Amino acid sequence: MKYSKATNYALHTIVYLAIVPSGKSIGVKPLAEVQKVSPTYLSKVLTTLVKSGFIESVTGVNGGYKLIKDVKDISFLDIIHAIEGTSSLFNCSLDHTQHNRENCLIEKVMNEAERKMEDYLGSQTIEDLVKKVDGKMAENINSITN
Repeated sequence: MKYSKATNYALHTIVYLAIVPSGKSIGVKPLAEVQKVSPTYLSKVLTTLVKSGFIESVTGVNGGYKLIKDVKDISFLDIIHAIEGTSSLFNCSLDHTQHNRENCLIEKVMNEAERKMEDYLGSQTIEDLVKKVDGKMAENINSITN
C-alpha cells in the first residue's frame, strides 16, 4: 500500500508547525524548501489542512501558517483521512453473484488488516512524535519561522 506524496508533506508540515513556538508562523516558501517540494504543490496541501481545521493561514508581513489544533488531539490517521479520504484501501472487484459480496473472504481479511492499521495510526499522535524531535531539528524549524 502506498500513500500519496501529499500525505507525506502534510504529516511533515504538521510536525514542523507543532515545533514552532506559540504565536509564530511559517510561510509556504520555507516549508517547501525544508521539504524540497514546490511551493505551489505544498500550497494545495496546506489549503486542505486549513479546510480540515488543523492549521490556519496568517496574513500580513509575518504571515504564514500555524497550528490551531492541539497536538495531543491530532493523530496520524486524522491527517491521512484529511488528505486521502476515508474510503477503504481494498474493494473486491469480482462479481460475487453466486456468493453475497459481503461474504468475500479476501475482502474480509483485507478490511481487518486495514482496521488494525487504522487503529494503530489513530493511536499515534503528533504530540508523541514531537516529544522525540531532537534539538537540531527544532533549531532548524525555529530558524525559518516568521
